[in-house]
Amino acid sequence: MALLSTPVSAADPVAGQAKAQMCVVCHGPIGVSSRPDAPHIAGHAEIYTVAQLRAYRSGSRQHALMNVIAKPLSDDDIANLAAWYASIRIEAHAPR
Repeated sequence: MALLSTPVSAADPVAGQAKAQMCVVCHGPIGVSSRPDAPHIAGHAEIYTVAQLRAYRSGSRQHALMNVIAKPLSDDDIANLAAWYASIRIEAHAPR
C-alpha cells in the first residue's frame, strides 16, 4: 500500500494544472489527447493517476518518455497532477 501513502485530499489541483504544462504536448491541454499513441488522462481517479505516475517514476512501469518525465516528480507534484486531471469532468454517451 506504499503507493497510497500520499493523502489525495491534500492535493492542489491548481498547482497540478500549472505542473501539467509538461503534459500538454502528448495529452492535450485538458488531458484529452489527439494523438493515437497517447491516452486520455482527464477524469481518471486520483488514486489511479498517482499509482501510474509513481510506477513510471520508479521504473516498475516502462515507457521511454514517461519514465524520464516522471523521474523528477515529487510526491506532491504527482498528487497535484492527479488532483488536476481528476477534477476534469468527462461525459460518455452510448451510441443510439
